[in-house]
Amino acid sequence: MKFEETPLPGVYLLHPQVFGDQRGFFLESWNRATFRDAGFDLDFVQDNHSRSARGILRGMHYQTEHTQGKLVRVTAGAVFDVVVDVRRDSPTLGQWYGITLSAENHHMLWVPPGFAHGFYVTSEYADFQYKCTKLYHPGSEIALAWDDPTVGIEWPIPAGELPQLSAKDQQGLAWPELPLLD
Repeated sequence: MKFEETPLPGVYLLHPQVFGDQRGFFLESWNRATFRDAGFDLDFVQDNHSRSARGILRGMHYQTEHTQGKLVRVTAGAVFDVVVDVRRDSPTLGQWYGITLSAENHHMLWVPPGFAHGFYVTSEYADFQYKCTKLYHPGSEIALAWDDPTVGIEWPIPAGELPQLSAKDQQGLAWPELPLLD
């Protein structure tokens, strides 16, 4: 497993070793010892799996209590995955990082607590799977507006189209209204 630093401190792009032949492939997506040896002593408590169609945007979510770290990956299709730093005292507060995660490239992203997270589906459909370090806590979930001009995420949305959003994501908060994390 290769752990690649991103421009946002604490966020890592992971490149698992993939073994393939005419039968298919094998990769190890999680191994406690491997992650611990790389400096990530993680205790996952919940695994999630979502399927979404092309043009769906999920996010930008985080929790103000029971803040979650997430190890995210795509097992079918492709998404543009995005994180935004919402840590009050961070030198990268308000900055975003985006990367394509796909079943083809096998990349994973480590999203530590303190980041809003979301993705936009670029393939016909995508299966998105993630491990969480804390349980989902709906009472403290926040949604940052996906199109907030202060943050300025450059989504790969085709010209003239709008993403499909949940009712919750349609009500996302503007950056100045956002509760930041300590």
